[in-house]
Amino acid sequence: VTGGSRGLGEEMAEGLAEAGASLMICARREQWLTPTLESFRARGFRIEGMVCDVSAPDQVQTVVDKTIAAYGKVDILINNAGISWAAEPEAMPLDKWQKVVDTNLTGAFLFSQAAGREMLKRESGCIINIASIAGMTGSVSTSHWAAYSASKAGIIGFTKSVALELGSRNIRCNAVAPGFIATEMTGALSEEVLKQWQDAIPLKRAGTPQDVANLVLFLASDLSSYISGQVIQVDGGLLT
Repeated sequence: VTGGSRGLGEEMAEGLAEAGASLMICARREQWLTPTLESFRARGFRIEGMVCDVSAPDQVQTVVDKTIAAYGKVDILINNAGISWAAEPEAMPLDKWQKVVDTNLTGAFLFSQAAGREMLKRESGCIINIASIAGMTGSVSTSHWAAYSASKAGIIGFTKSVALELGSRNIRCNAVAPGFIATEMTGALSEEVLKQWQDAIPLKRAGTPQDVANLVLFLASDLSSYISGQVIQVDGGLLT
């Protein structure tokens, strides 16, 4: 699980661990990674972790190599690591645009490539990419997330391509597209903005990290063994 030390990534990792998976999580910062490792181990979960910049090919390969050394195989890859930078398109600094795309899209490519090679050896595997409804619509409130939206749209196209190209070798690839999810990030929004979001959602509430994790667990399991190439929204009906 990339970006597996906090937020949505931690919730996904926890769900997989509770279902019996042995985990490798990675995070950009040691101060995020270590507390999660300690917490999970205290609960009896089998887990390893590494600091990793998902846009750095050598670091990505090291994570996959250490996963193989620890567990002998890679069954499931969750490409969750992601960042954003809010700016109006005409004012977006090129280095910030590149950082968002490198992390959100290129990072998913690099991990899928490195882990996919291992999956192909056994002709078995499951890749789940965390997209966003921001990649499916031309507007994300007033946050000016052009780079984020573009990267998540790229994730959707990448998901479909991988599913088509690797499906004949028994590797499934799907994407999860969360909508408005209650996290630390959304907790910083004003009451007015929160109400605007919730009023627009047919279910009239924000989603929870558990809502996303539940779908990821389903897609990672044999219950979804005939599902591939799909982008599934977790948005309370927002884009219906």
